[in-house]
Amino acid sequence: QPMRYTARSLMAGLITLYATAGQAQMLETSARAAYVYDQTTGTVLLAKDAEIPLPPASMSKLMTIYMAFEAIADGRLSVDDILPVSAHAASFGGSSMFLDTTDRVRVEDLLRGVIVLSGNDASVVLAEALSPDGTEAGFGRMMTDRARQLGMTQSVFVNASGWPAAGHRMSVKDLGILSSRLISDFPTFYPLFSETEFAFDNRVPSNSQNRNPILAMGIGADGLKTGHTEEAGYGLAGSAVQGNRRVIFVVTGLPTARDRAEESERIVNWAFRQFAERDLAVAGTQIASADVWMGAAPSVGLTVAEDLRLLVPVLHDGALDAQVVFDGPLQAPVTAGQQVGELIITLDGLPEKRVPLVTQADVPLGGFGTRIRTAAQVLWAKYGLTPGAEPDGA
Repeated sequence: QPMRYTARSLMAGLITLYATAGQAQMLETSARAAYVYDQTTGTVLLAKDAEIPLPPASMSKLMTIYMAFEAIADGRLSVDDILPVSAHAASFGGSSMFLDTTDRVRVEDLLRGVIVLSGNDASVVLAEALSPDGTEAGFGRMMTDRARQLGMTQSVFVNASGWPAAGHRMSVKDLGILSSRLISDFPTFYPLFSETEFAFDNRVPSNSQNRNPILAMGIGADGLKTGHTEEAGYGLAGSAVQGNRRVIFVVTGLPTARDRAEESERIVNWAFRQFAERDLAVAGTQIASADVWMGAAPSVGLTVAEDLRLLVPVLHDGALDAQVVFDGPLQAPVTAGQQVGELIITLDGLPEKRVPLVTQADVPLGGFGTRIRTAAQVLWAKYGLTPGAEPDGA
């Protein structure tokens, strides 16, 4: 029966390399809730009340946009489709494209109307077009179901725009997950989030500017969405790229638009300046070995399938703990590249990182001699003998 093996000593070289890597200075944020995620390395850098469902305001429009992008990708919707504006859609105040029921609007314009202008009316037009029953409420239920499939466990949508409504909630972690999926799933459409102006039909020139304050800060920001209601406070789901790293962050519950802008810039600067990538392991390099049961070789090396880079704090005052975990002995035959375990890395102040471990080589099933030797080893172990010893009483 395979047994769980855990080894720290096999990682001694790596632990020595990072013995001085330590805990970053934790950022104190005035946001009600915050989530900061390094997408490049998959590292959560900060989580403050990150899984508490809160009113998301217009940041929940990101879910409407995600579902519209999906519909375009699978052919249910086209950027050139023309959609009517219902009385319900035209009735919304607040952020708006200033649509009325005589309008018929291209989907591409509606997307910009939601992303750049945060149009409540544009959100509802898209929602009613994609809803299974043609209603915004039906689209809200559809949004909630899709969110669960994406791993967003603390999101419930009552509407498409984030208009204040009882039970309409998202956690900042869910908004982070959604932001990451928008960036990775729709690279063709994602540049829309960095557009700073959209003058739809020149209707209201004063309402043509993107409200995202970090786009003009020169910090590599390229998205995503602001939000504000009296209940929610001021929030932002943002992302920025510097060098080869992308950071995604979500803040909410700030008291003013100025606080939102200043806190967002501070978070981006902290995320890029307080952490750095380090090479930890090269693909193909043996990290550990595992015994092989009935194999032509007694053991096989374990390695990572891809080069492993770790995001570590630039302040060096702690320790890294690395463990190799697998169920062994492995049963022959073993195929090269077969995932058999995990490398679990823990760094003070950051969540553990789990990396798959794969076998370095093929180990075919052993021949007759191997089976005889294995049977003898089982007997020796069963009776507490060593090779060549005589049993008691012989």
